[in-house]
Amino acid sequence: MTVPIRAAGGVVWRPAGSGEVEVCVVHRPRYDDWTLPKGKLEPGEHPLLAAVREIAEEADVGGVPQVRLSGIRYGMRDGTPKSVDYWSVRAVDRGGFQHETEVDAMRWLPVGAAAGLLTYAHDATVVREFALLPRVTAVLAVVRHARAGKRATWTGPDVARELDAAGRVQAAGLAGLLAVVRPERLVSAAPRRCVQTLAPLADRLDLPIEVDSGFDEPVPGQDGDENALAAAGRLVELATAGRRSVVCSQGKVLPAALAALAGGAAGDFYTPKGTGWLLAFAGERLVGADRLDPAAV
Repeated sequence: MTVPIRAAGGVVWRPAGSGEVEVCVVHRPRYDDWTLPKGKLEPGEHPLLAAVREIAEEADVGGVPQVRLSGIRYGMRDGTPKSVDYWSVRAVDRGGFQHETEVDAMRWLPVGAAAGLLTYAHDATVVREFALLPRVTAVLAVVRHARAGKRATWTGPDVARELDAAGRVQAAGLAGLLAVVRPERLVSAAPRRCVQTLAPLADRLDLPIEVDSGFDEPVPGQDGDENALAAAGRLVELATAGRRSVVCSQGKVLPAALAALAGGAAGDFYTPKGTGWLLAFAGERLVGADRLDPAAV
């Protein structure tokens, strides 16, 4: 049985003045082709992490993923199926180039020129999809707290309920995935389980965790819709503040808050414990929501 090849990469961009952007394309001498930076997933690697790693290794670019783009599927010359997941990625610094990669040259080009240089039509299609996106001005990651046992069996105040063993494993897995956003600010709802969910990430990045009760679930007597709208407003405030942030909230808050931002239904944003969303904003408008699940490898 042929095992499909999985790969990930991105349309890496940077501002070029006068409101324009440039995107990165790379040359592979083995195939004598121009393509987007991408590469195979390592065993057990999340595709988003693979995309950022491969971009660093092939293009010497440290980037922040923003919006998930259409993936591509095709057959290799030997018939092996291959899939590639793509994100738009904002270049923020340099570093990570690996000389043993297949790449021997890279160029920063205007979008049209890049699409014209790319060897493969499917790569050019991904670049054109990127060109239609609004300019992303902010990226947030929002997560639901990890597992914390059952509310009914907790004897103390619910706000003090702690992560259980499985939840601690989830929180550790989330830290690796959320770090790819390069957060500058960590914000948590008040319950201890929410703060604990961000603790491994805070330790990894040496960042404080800010407690914001605006992301708490509604208390008895509080209108759930108003609570969700208030949380959605807080997300917009964070997005327009100009700092990349990670937010941990609760299951009775996130789906309705994200639906309010996206104009969809709360059911579309069901968020299991220990998972979340990568949100991209253009000003105050949500323009991308990609599910973040450390187990989705």
